[in-house]
Amino acid sequence: MPIGHALMVLNDQILADYKLSGAFIIGFLGVIALRSGFYFEQKKSVATLLGLLGGVLVWTGWIEFSFVWIAEKIGTLPLTENGTVVTKPEYLIMPSSIGLLGSFFLLYIFSSNKCQFFNWIQKHIGIKKSLKSKDKGRPLALVTFIETIMILWTFYLVLLMVYDKDIAGDKHPITYITAFGSLLWSLYLMKTLVKIKKFDYAIRYAVPTVIIFWNFIEILGRWNLFKEIWIHPLEYWLEVSILSALLVIFIAYYFISHKKPQVSLKA
Repeated sequence: MPIGHALMVLNDQILADYKLSGAFIIGFLGVIALRSGFYFEQKKSVATLLGLLGGVLVWTGWIEFSFVWIAEKIGTLPLTENGTVVTKPEYLIMPSSIGLLGSFFLLYIFSSNKCQFFNWIQKHIGIKKSLKSKDKGRPLALVTFIETIMILWTFYLVLLMVYDKDIAGDKHPITYITAFGSLLWSLYLMKTLVKIKKFDYAIRYAVPTVIIFWNFIEILGRWNLFKEIWIHPLEYWLEVSILSALLVIFIAYYFISHKKPQVSLKA
């Protein structure tokens, strides 16, 4: 999550006048990662990681910067409080996509899938039995890709809604419920996550776990309880570099440690 934020800020600050071109390239790299995931479908962990990478890059490059482009095009001003920008222009227009997100929710609600949330809804509205699964091997890269984008999109809108003073506001009880409710929810999910032994499934389960937990972090940052170093990557380049290096190291360690030589059982 912090690396994704840092990537967007770096593209915005370093490329400046060419940031939309940079955003297109970032998103296109995400498509390449997604397409590459199909080549590794038999290697579930690799396919899952490539799907996750693709989702983050497409979200950051194509989706977030599409709102940046439109905000600048129509001259949307940032929301400021006491002379400080609290919400950038692109996030002020992002809630306009809530109807489109709702349409995607309907797609998942009325189709067979393995998401526990949508399965719970299907069961309680009485359509679960009528939905016959035709799953003959899901493309895991695509599953992770779509899951990442959908959950990021959903909780961006949740936060933007509770920040809106016409709905709630930074210090409204609903915002506190969202913050600490997300913390408790993520801890509950984490209990299950640490018990999962399959790496590819653990990654897919970790996507909602981390994003829900990040709601708590985002709201703490909104309350100015700490400085969000990931939105100041040039100032805190060392810390952001360490986070990026740790991500690469842990992934590399997993693949190296799981390349065990085949042991012959023959005498």
